[in-house]
Formats: sequence, C-alpha cells, structure tokens
Amino acid sequence: MCRIFKLTHDRFSGGEVDYAQLIKIYGNERPGEARYSPAEVTGIRQEEICGSPEPRHVCTSHVERQNLTMRMSMRRFTRLTNAFSKKAENHAAMVALHFMHYNYCRIHQTLRVTPAMQAGLTDHVWEIEELVALLD
Repeated sequence: MCRIFKLTHDRFSGGEVDYAQLIKIYGNERPGEARYSPAEVTGIRQEEICGSPEPRHVCTSHVERQNLTMRMSMRRFTRLTNAFSKKAENHAAMVALHFMHYNYCRIHQTLRVTPAMQAGLTDHVWEIEELVALLD
C-alpha cells in the first residue's frame, strides 16, 4: 500500500493566486526499519490547482522548513511529549501565538527585520505586550 502526501505552494501576485500542489508518492515501509524512519519516495506529481504557477517554483522546501520551525518551537508538535494540548481551542491559540511571535516579534537573521516589517505590515518590532493587547 502506498501513501500519498500533498504539499502546497502559493505565490501571490497582483491579487491573484497561482496555486499548485507537489504530490509525493511514498512506497511501503521497510520491515525492520526504525519506527520513525520515513518511507522511500517512489515518485512525485505536480498538479496545477488555479492560476499559472511556474513549475520551477513548486517545491516542498518552504512547507517542510515551516513545519520544522513549528515542531522545534512548540513542544506540542513533537512526538512522545507531555506538552500536548488537551483542547483543540488551546492548540489553535498556541499556533496563532507562535505565528504572531514568529512574524511580528522575532528578528530573522537573514532579513535583519521581522517578516511583517519586510512585508510592510508594520514599521517596528512588536513587544509581547502588543500581542497581549490584541486579546482585549
């Protein structure tokens, strides 16, 4: 039995979205391998969903990097941990808090500013107090 895992890539340009999916096709798990070893990728397929995505821009690296950052930043996403969310609402709130901090409060080494500043959404690095004030 093979598993199919879909990853997506969005590109925004002028209010229109070019959207495509890169579909990885995995083979069977190998017997005797460690429990967390990934299955071998046996093939890939690109599907255009809407717009005119450029095939060279359809990749998994952005999604995989974001997933790694999220797993490393929030213990809720790591396996075999006791820091899990007992309610879906708490989990959603933690994910929202992570993304707000990541995009508005954290200066990124390669950008030398926050992603929100780079995108022109804000003109300063936000303090935690500003995030908390959004709750009111």
